[in-house]
Amino acid sequence: MWQKTLQGSKSEKLSHSSLGTLKNSSIVFYLEDVSLKYGAIDALKNVHLKVERGEIVFLTGISGAGKTTLLKVLSGLVEPDQGKVIAPHRGGDRKLFVANIFQDLRLIENRTCEDNLWTAYDRRIYRNKNEFKQDLDELANILGIADRLHLKVKDANGGLKQKVGFMRALLTRPDVVLADEPTSSLDYDNSKRLFDILNLYNTKRGMTVIWASHNREMIAKLSGRIVHLDKGRLVYSGNACFI
Repeated sequence: MWQKTLQGSKSEKLSHSSLGTLKNSSIVFYLEDVSLKYGAIDALKNVHLKVERGEIVFLTGISGAGKTTLLKVLSGLVEPDQGKVIAPHRGGDRKLFVANIFQDLRLIENRTCEDNLWTAYDRRIYRNKNEFKQDLDELANILGIADRLHLKVKDANGGLKQKVGFMRALLTRPDVVLADEPTSSLDYDNSKRLFDILNLYNTKRGMTVIWASHNREMIAKLSGRIVHLDKGRLVYSGNACFI
């Protein structure tokens, strides 16, 4: 059973004097009283949330609870109807790069898996293409898909597509990863492997991870903070041990 906490607690709120210094703090995302409607439906309702640099956060809740909408608000893809959203990358701080792993993956269907991965190559991030290829090969070997990268996306199964979408995000060397149901087509062992990679990047690079999932059984076995949504409301924020 979920242990509920009151929405908008003091631990989530910042004073007005603190807001001005947010960009220089350890806070990556700060939401205050954020609401968003789709027609008559409350996709988000009075959400207060603070995420600090280097955290691993799991967004949980049933389908339609607001997980995807919250990720879109955090990334800047949608704007709320009301409330305050503060994030360094949305304020023009290009030193903080946010990568999205979309639920629909947004891969190029008529190109190979490897071609899709090369869309992440950026000369401002990598010294040369060889360095990028080393990262690509390392991740492909860890995920066990090195021998399938020649396949066109349209011929790949769901699990391979999810791993390619996952790799593409990490190959941008992001500071923050926003992942929307990144393991929905994977079994527990493969899902755990993806989490282990994110956990490694979190430990070694301080990467912030926000992972949306409805799989409570899996998340209960992983380390990170739980943020649980119910009909657009944030009703719990704490450790997985309370699931």
